[in-house]
Amino acid sequence: MTPGTPILDLLRNPFRGAGLPSAAGLAAGRVCADPSAPQALLARCPVAAPTPLHDLPRLARELGIDSVLLKDETARMGLGSFKALGAACVIAREAARRADGPDGAAGPQRMAHALDGTVYACASAGNHGLSVAAGARVFGATAIIYLADSVPEAFAQRLRRLDAEVVRPGGDYERAMGCVAADAEANDWILLSDSSWPGYVDLPARVMEGYLVMGAEVADALDRAPTHIFLQAGVGGLAAAMTALFRARWGDTPTIVVVEPAAAPALIDSVRAGRPVTANGPASSMGRLDCKEPSHLALGELARGADWFVTLGEAQAAAAVELLAAHDIATTPSGAAGIAAAQHAAGERESLGLSVKSRILAFISEGREDAP
Repeated sequence: MTPGTPILDLLRNPFRGAGLPSAAGLAAGRVCADPSAPQALLARCPVAAPTPLHDLPRLARELGIDSVLLKDETARMGLGSFKALGAACVIAREAARRADGPDGAAGPQRMAHALDGTVYACASAGNHGLSVAAGARVFGATAIIYLADSVPEAFAQRLRRLDAEVVRPGGDYERAMGCVAADAEANDWILLSDSSWPGYVDLPARVMEGYLVMGAEVADALDRAPTHIFLQAGVGGLAAAMTALFRARWGDTPTIVVVEPAAAPALIDSVRAGRPVTANGPASSMGRLDCKEPSHLALGELARGADWFVTLGEAQAAAAVELLAAHDIATTPSGAAGIAAAQHAAGERESLGLSVKSRILAFISEGREDAP
């Protein structure tokens, strides 16, 4: 493996298998591992199609391992992110529930107006908001997206092009989350978050259920499990959904590594503390992962199923973007975070069990920020 800056923090999961203790105060609930419901829903969507799974032997040689597989979500359903499988699927599921009749599935015209008058609101670090906006637009609902100051204006413009109302309450993601939760309650909007907490688990669980589709596409395409899976995490939804599915499909075979920004170590800090905690840190260039509080459902699943938690610095993520660009994959520091951990694991090879025989799976979770 090419020598790199050591990973900043590395924690072997002490709760692997058992999960966090009941005294941890987690919200009740589990992450679904069955992708059949969102798969059936997507079968009705004309723009739904599997995304590529790249096998990159040259990159594997550069990293000193046997193989590298990258699940490329940069073109998912025209939104350029895995998040297209989350909130938009939740909204589509509600539209189908309201529109479908006893005679079968509703036609396009009835579906297009199934959610007229309904308002969905969320806080977003970027791509979750795009998914909410896209889903609302297709089925006649209104989307109101609260953005942290760190979210680029290019994302705000993309949201407005999807007819969403953009609100910038000032401050970070946690501030945006608090504001939208209060305003949703006051205005009788539907709060559609990709995070979860005590008393709010049903909708985020369905968001994560949608993510299972991309994991199922990977598992169905492979005749054997990878040895290592690197999963980037913000609040933890992607990582938790993939962990649930891959443990159901492949058992204990893969070593699952959860990757966070050093500036937003919400999951690693929570696992270290044995309970959900709020992390401290500056703003991160890994904007979609810059979340200081973990999703309770995600934390619970990852405490049971992940093997390692690691953090990355800003320069390490930027280097991975350049590395992937050399292999014709354009992404962001957030999208490259999983492969960045593999690239910079020089000092942790032995701990993580990496060798010349290792077969790595990682996810390119989004395309460039300047994508149209």
